[in-house]
Amino acid sequence: MMVTLGNFFFHYRTTLSPFLLLLLLLPGPAVWDDPLIAAIVGLIVACIGQIVRGTTIGLEYIVRGGRNHRVYADDLVTEGLFRHTRNPMYVGKFFMVLGAGIASNRWPPLLAITAAYSFMYQAVTLAEEAYLRQKFGQAFDDYCKHVPRWWPRFAGLSETLSQSEFKWARMLVKGYSEPLGWTLPIVLIGLYNLKYAPGASDRPYATAFLLGVLGVVALFWLIAGWLKKTRSPIFGFTDR
Repeated sequence: MMVTLGNFFFHYRTTLSPFLLLLLLLPGPAVWDDPLIAAIVGLIVACIGQIVRGTTIGLEYIVRGGRNHRVYADDLVTEGLFRHTRNPMYVGKFFMVLGAGIASNRWPPLLAITAAYSFMYQAVTLAEEAYLRQKFGQAFDDYCKHVPRWWPRFAGLSETLSQSEFKWARMLVKGYSEPLGWTLPIVLIGLYNLKYAPGASDRPYATAFLLGVLGVVALFWLIAGWLKKTRSPIFGFTDR
């Protein structure tokens, strides 16, 4: 049943994800008294997720879009961060979602959105594993014996990072839009919480800080998108 659900979520996850963000609006008791702290911590946690995803793409890119919105793989990718966890891209995604939940500064949204995404991506992962096991057989089973599904194996990580070629251009071209994707909801929910926080009018710097973060990320998105569209040689953006 989980594999069936996973194939469904894989097909519709792009459509479902924005609706899951509505969980951030659930009411409930606050996590911190100061919503600015919640927003900053959320940004830091989400940034960790971005680092994981960016490192994954830079070291060894794997196509996660499938083919015709179905699970698909040409090769069994086991290098880069895939030597330490079978799903580094989803680990990074979890931290992004967790960051948004923290920024909501309420326990129900934090628990609900992390639980919803965890369930969805657990199902997606099981569907992907069923496909990979059918296609690659014993090679995939051997890989699973040595590499955990979620929690990273840190042994040998420094060796992986030092000995692997990191492709900055690929990371930028493939992942330039991701920071805006998690910064926008975190900043918006942070601004909303600040607006209704006691004494908000006495702390204009808090609003300015969050808007500044969003402005920097949006500017990066615009510049990187333009460089990609024009196939600029700057930073090697023609390397796809």
